[in-house]
Amino acid sequence: MSTTSPVLLLFILMLLGGCAREEARPEARTASPAPARIVFFGDSITEAGVQPSGYVTLVADSLKRSYPDRAVEVIGAGISGNKVPDLQARLERDVLAHEPTHVVIYIGINDVWHFYEFDHVTGTERDAFEQGLRDLVAAMQEAGAEVLLCTPSVIGEDPGSDTPVNQRLIEYAEISRAVANTSGAHLCDLRAAFEQHLQTHNPDKAYEGILTSDGVHLNEAGNRFVARFMVDHLSPLLTP
Repeated sequence: MSTTSPVLLLFILMLLGGCAREEARPEARTASPAPARIVFFGDSITEAGVQPSGYVTLVADSLKRSYPDRAVEVIGAGISGNKVPDLQARLERDVLAHEPTHVVIYIGINDVWHFYEFDHVTGTERDAFEQGLRDLVAAMQEAGAEVLLCTPSVIGEDPGSDTPVNQRLIEYAEISRAVANTSGAHLCDLRAAFEQHLQTHNPDKAYEGILTSDGVHLNEAGNRFVARFMVDHLSPLLTP
């Protein structure tokens, strides 16, 4: 009768022991995506955006559907009448205190509009507007947040208008683009999106009624339009 050599027996025992350890080893678990906290920082457009049909709420609902396994918190931080200097003054309290992972800056309408439509206030000069945006972006980035900088949308729904207020808004939109391009912020070019949409959907060059209720503030269609556009720009920043 043949006998198993001690060396072969030892090898078989080691092999069986290794298989047992493999069977007992728990399956590797996929790490959950890190939570995201997104602050929307702006003026009355953003303040109204937290209403049930507002763009901030629509963005939050869309992201929660798109990322069911990820904690996504959306915070609205809009105040009516705000301009860039106002955002600078409340940056710590209304944005950085929340420790956001992402910040969407949607500002610039009042910085221009207040030069033309109101007696008791004034707009923001070009240099102060640009430097203010740069300071905001830098502070947010230093705090570890990804920044999505929006161009100001419209004052009147005829983007080709030669009125002084519209021509100045075009200049301020270009300033926002330049800041995004040189600061590392992600550009959300709402102005260009509005221009393209209104060229097709506002052939009569109406001042209001397509995407806004008064030439500035978003109506129901405008909130849906802005929400879709922002989700398209936020999604790549949230995808690992």
